[in-house]
Amino acid sequence: MAFSEAQKFGVTMFPTDYSIQPVELAQAVEERGLDSLFFPEHTHIPVSRATPFPGGTHLPKMYWHTHDPFVALGAAAAVTSRIALGTGICLIIERDPITLAKEVASLDMISNGRFILGIGAGWNREEMENHGASYKQRWAQVREKVLAMKAIWTEDEAEFHGEHVNFDPIWSYPKPIQEGGPPIWIGANSPWVFDRIAEYADGWMPIGGLGTGNMDKLATALGEKGRDVRDLDLALFGAPGKTDQLAGRIEQGFDHLIFNLPSADRDEVLPLLDRYAGLAKEIRG
Repeated sequence: MAFSEAQKFGVTMFPTDYSIQPVELAQAVEERGLDSLFFPEHTHIPVSRATPFPGGTHLPKMYWHTHDPFVALGAAAAVTSRIALGTGICLIIERDPITLAKEVASLDMISNGRFILGIGAGWNREEMENHGASYKQRWAQVREKVLAMKAIWTEDEAEFHGEHVNFDPIWSYPKPIQEGGPPIWIGANSPWVFDRIAEYADGWMPIGGLGTGNMDKLATALGEKGRDVRDLDLALFGAPGKTDQLAGRIEQGFDHLIFNLPSADRDEVLPLLDRYAGLAKEIRG
């Protein structure tokens, strides 16, 4: 069972104050021949929260113990040279687009063009409302913030005038090393995700799998924008830990498989990294 050597494998973890730290984890990922490392984001968790956790259980404490992803990824960039570094996901809804555009551009330059901006709108209404964001309009706000950042990354005197983001011409440097800015992957599974990807994203990162008919929906949405699904990054978050299941996901079209790591210490995390690196080697043949 061998697939293309271009097939990529990575890991994602909530980097917390009680788990293996970002520097050691990043070095271990690179040393084992894996291709990427992704960190998620939650600025905080409100103590009084009515929004149910999508995982269907009590909210794990890693959600309010995680490092800022850009600080953690900056540290990871400083001690690696090959692996891609990404947010999985960055809660665009909670961030100022001008500040975020600079953080992204800075990290892309510091990492020598290795950054991937995985984005989403989030699920925790109270968390985003603490930032002054509107839950009902979250995707409209995400769209404008992404488009505004693209302008900042590509124009010497960028400006943007929308309903949610509005600024006159600005100077903002550095610009990202990657032309047009880092690839933007959307982490969502809603019926509207395909149109959003087609308009302003470079990849899709669903959790667990594709779902029936979704590749056709994605191809249709891209075609309406004059784009081709073959030019899109298709990344699977929560990749299965068995070779036959991984092979099935690759046959579906996933070119980047990302395994989950627990927020735990090195004695638990490093053996899992060894296992995932072994799976990647077996799949690649």
